[in-house]
Amino acid sequence: MNQSHSNSFQAGQAQGQAQEKTSQMVEKARETAQSAMDSMQQAGQQMQAKAQGAADAMKDTMGMNK
Repeated sequence: MNQSHSNSFQAGQAQGQAQEKTSQMVEKARETAQSAMDSMQQAGQQMQAKAQGAADAMKDTMGMNK
Protein backbone atom coordinates (compact mmCIF):
# COMPACT_ATOMS: atom_id res chain seq x y z
CA MET A 1 0.00 0.00 0.00
CA ASN A 2 1.42 3.41 -0.84
CA GLN A 3 1.34 6.37 1.55
CA SER A 4 -1.81 7.86 0.00
CA HIS A 5 -3.78 4.65 0.42
CA SER A 6 -2.48 4.23 3.94
CA ASN A 7 -3.56 7.75 4.88
CA SER A 8 -6.99 7.22 3.31
CA PHE A 9 -7.40 3.96 5.20
CA GLN A 10 -6.42 5.59 8.50
CA ALA A 11 -8.76 8.51 7.87
CA GLY A 12 -11.65 6.14 7.13
CA GLN A 13 -10.84 4.13 10.21
CA ALA A 14 -10.78 7.28 12.37
CA GLN A 15 -14.09 8.40 10.91
CA GLY A 16 -15.69 5.04 11.69
CA GLN A 17 -14.41 5.17 15.25
CA ALA A 18 -15.74 8.71 15.67
CA GLN A 19 -19.16 7.68 14.36
CA GLU A 20 -19.26 4.73 16.75
CA LYS A 21 -18.28 6.95 19.69
CA THR A 22 -20.99 9.45 18.71
CA SER A 23 -23.57 6.67 18.53
CA GLN A 24 -22.55 5.46 21.98
CA MET A 25 -22.81 8.97 23.42
CA VAL A 26 -26.25 9.52 21.86
CA GLU A 27 -27.48 6.19 23.25
CA LYS A 28 -26.15 7.05 26.72
CA ALA A 29 -27.90 10.44 26.58
CA ARG A 30 -31.13 8.74 25.49
CA GLU A 31 -30.90 6.26 28.38
CA THR A 32 -30.20 9.07 30.85
CA ALA A 33 -33.18 11.08 29.61
CA GLN A 34 -35.45 8.03 29.82
CA SER A 35 -34.28 7.32 33.35
CA ALA A 36 -34.96 10.93 34.37
CA MET A 37 -38.45 10.77 32.86
CA ASP A 38 -39.17 7.51 34.68
CA SER A 39 -37.97 9.00 37.98
CA MET A 40 -40.10 12.10 37.54
CA GLN A 41 -43.16 10.04 36.67
CA GLN A 42 -42.66 7.90 39.76
CA ALA A 43 -42.22 11.00 41.93
CA GLY A 44 -45.40 12.49 40.48
CA GLN A 45 -47.35 9.34 41.24
CA GLN A 46 -46.04 9.32 44.81
CA MET A 47 -47.02 12.96 45.27
CA GLN A 48 -50.47 12.26 43.88
CA ALA A 49 -50.93 9.33 46.27
CA LYS A 50 -49.79 11.44 49.23
CA ALA A 51 -52.14 14.26 48.27
CA GLN A 52 -55.03 11.81 47.98
CA GLY A 53 -54.12 10.34 51.36
CA ALA A 54 -54.05 13.80 52.92
CA ALA A 55 -57.41 14.67 51.37
CA ASP A 56 -58.92 11.42 52.64
CA ALA A 57 -57.50 12.04 56.14
CA MET A 58 -59.00 15.53 56.16
CA LYS A 59 -62.38 14.16 55.07
CA ASP A 60 -62.19 11.53 57.84
CA THR A 61 -61.33 14.22 60.38
CA MET A 62 -64.21 16.39 59.24
CA GLY A 63 -66.61 13.44 59.07
CA MET A 64 -67.13 13.93 55.34
CA ASN A 65 -65.80 10.60 54.12
CA LYS A 66 -68.99 8.56 54.27
